[in-house]
Amino acid sequence: MKEVLVIGGAGYIGSHTVKELLKKNYKVIILDNLSKGYKASIDAIDPEIPFIEGDLGDTTLLKDIFSKYNIDTVMHFAALIEVGASVFNPHIYYDNNVSKVLRLLDTMRECKVNNFVFSSTAATFGNPQADKISESHSQLPINPYGSSKLIVEWILRDYAHAFPEFNYCVLRYFNACGADFEGKIGPSYDPAALLITVTLQAAAGKRPSIKIFGTDYNTPDGTGIRDYIHVVDLAQAHIAGMERMLKEKISDSYNLGTGQGNSVKEVIAMCRKITGIDFKVEETDRREGDPALLIADPTKAHTLLNWKTQYSLEDMVKTSWNWEQHKTY
Repeated sequence: MKEVLVIGGAGYIGSHTVKELLKKNYKVIILDNLSKGYKASIDAIDPEIPFIEGDLGDTTLLKDIFSKYNIDTVMHFAALIEVGASVFNPHIYYDNNVSKVLRLLDTMRECKVNNFVFSSTAATFGNPQADKISESHSQLPINPYGSSKLIVEWILRDYAHAFPEFNYCVLRYFNACGADFEGKIGPSYDPAALLITVTLQAAAGKRPSIKIFGTDYNTPDGTGIRDYIHVVDLAQAHIAGMERMLKEKISDSYNLGTGQGNSVKEVIAMCRKITGIDFKVEETDRREGDPALLIADPTKAHTLLNWKTQYSLEDMVKTSWNWEQHKTY
């Protein structure tokens, strides 16, 4: 069997995808510069997985990897993802998220590796003009992070047009959350940014309170609604997308989510239910640029990938709480 190179495989979503790939008996090689990822996450899965510490823009290293291993597909999880930081440091985001990807793609072509799975983002859609966002929704990002991801989507489209042997799969998603059901790996962003993680840290006494940014949205309880998706569902979608790409030799893009949103207050209520702890909640003003509603229309992924989410908000909170209490890195 040919091998899958997972770039950013020591990070949150990358490591969960590595674990799911191994469950399906794929051979995996990981490249990660460990700026955001943790080698401990790979060791927790399987310390025998080939791991290379290095940067996706290092073409000499990439050529060495492609010559040593029989790699068929590259999965990319190595973007910088903090929206606020992208606004103040656009040059860093465009370098890592665009320029280095260009070098990667050209090295892949030189080494005759022609299949690419790209972990993209719903941030490419900007402020949504529909309650549920399908793949046909206009893409008008409102920050450099979203723009950098969209530029790569354009590059992939153009490469596939110019080089018929090249195939790609783009996966856009909203709010990844949850952790491995065995408790081996999970989110370890520092500082934490995910709503569920931040809320559970308040429950664990690791922060004084949780803030709700805006309670006057046009939603049933006044708080913003988002499409939360369990990271294991997300990992399985990346594999389903890869398998369709390889089987049909086709390039395509998919929006991923449950198709059902949860409000900030619903998430907080679920965290209280699971933990049994009544932590402090502060209500404050809206954040600039936060839309009331962000929900995916996952119909295309349902139809073409035979993929649907399996896990509920309760599963997301339970696995996150287990990880928060027992995490090892």
